[in-house]
Amino acid sequence: MQIEQRKVTVREVTEGYFNDAEEGVVGYDERLDIRPKYQREFVYKDAQRDEVIRTVRRGLPLNVMYWCRTGEDTYEVLDGQQRTISLCEYVDGTFSVDDKYFYNLPSDQKDQILDYELFVYVCDGTDSEKLDWFKIINIAGERLTDQELRNAVYAGSWVSDAKRYFSKTGCAADTLAGDYLKGASIRQEYLETAISWAAATDGETIEGYMAKHQNEPTAQALWSYFRSVIEWVEAIFPKKRKEMKGLAWGLFYNEHGKRTDLDPKKLELEVRRLLGDEDVTKKSGIYEYLLTGSERALSIRAFDRRDALAAYEKQHHNCAICGEEFEFEEMQADHIKPWSKGGHTTPENCQMLCRDCNLKKSNK
Repeated sequence: MQIEQRKVTVREVTEGYFNDAEEGVVGYDERLDIRPKYQREFVYKDAQRDEVIRTVRRGLPLNVMYWCRTGEDTYEVLDGQQRTISLCEYVDGTFSVDDKYFYNLPSDQKDQILDYELFVYVCDGTDSEKLDWFKIINIAGERLTDQELRNAVYAGSWVSDAKRYFSKTGCAADTLAGDYLKGASIRQEYLETAISWAAATDGETIEGYMAKHQNEPTAQALWSYFRSVIEWVEAIFPKKRKEMKGLAWGLFYNEHGKRTDLDPKKLELEVRRLLGDEDVTKKSGIYEYLLTGSERALSIRAFDRRDALAAYEKQHHNCAICGEEFEFEEMQADHIKPWSKGGHTTPENCQMLCRDCNLKKSNK
């Protein structure tokens, strides 16, 4: 890891300053991404913003800022985003401090601000080194998300194009799959989800996937994969429900996308049945259950303590399978007729088993 300390004047940082809610914020003669394109916008309160300006006008030191090198002479702000934006906006005449805009100041006071030196650490190194370092310094104010940190580490043509699909308010991913995704596009959560699904097809991490594609000109392959996932979901579960939001659809697609035995009509009947089953306590797990057969996804309602104690006394403290006597705490309530075969969580369907017998029964 190479870390270079440099001094950069406010004059230099504000050169070529541009601020757009969606297109991002740039400065330093357009060589510095102050807030990358489509990244969520952090906003200082007026009091915090004004104190930055007062600190500079008094000649007092601001906290160190951190930049990440993204090219031969291009950078991205990792820490110090709001301080930088506050200075640029003030010089740009957007707000006043103590009833004075920048353009109201005498020339000497303007020069004092413009010649003020910011202390900046510029880091460069391997992707893993930068990511580890970024996590360490990402400690104050509004923290970057994990995906925002990754975007800084793997900055390039691929990330820029991927953000176009997944990171803009009202982006293509939101239009296509907003009913299936949790989080917010502007916080990079849609992008993180899509990459994690695509990476899983080859057993890769998000970091490994981004490193492999970093210098590719477009993210078209990721977008095509994502569209395939959503089209598959809409084909086998055509009725949208709130329980479908936030599920690992990409992982389901990776494992089950080529199956030919998934009948949408039969699946819909099962979804309706399970939604009405009082023993199914986790309704969002219905879709995973229908694809994998795992009852754990449904969190089938357990017997309450009263029903378990009643069964325990009825069995005279003996396990219903091995017949051995146990303390109540050493036994577990079990369905006599399994839920999968139509049994319900009712007192008459409750039996007490020792832990070993219940484990053996569950593994059959």
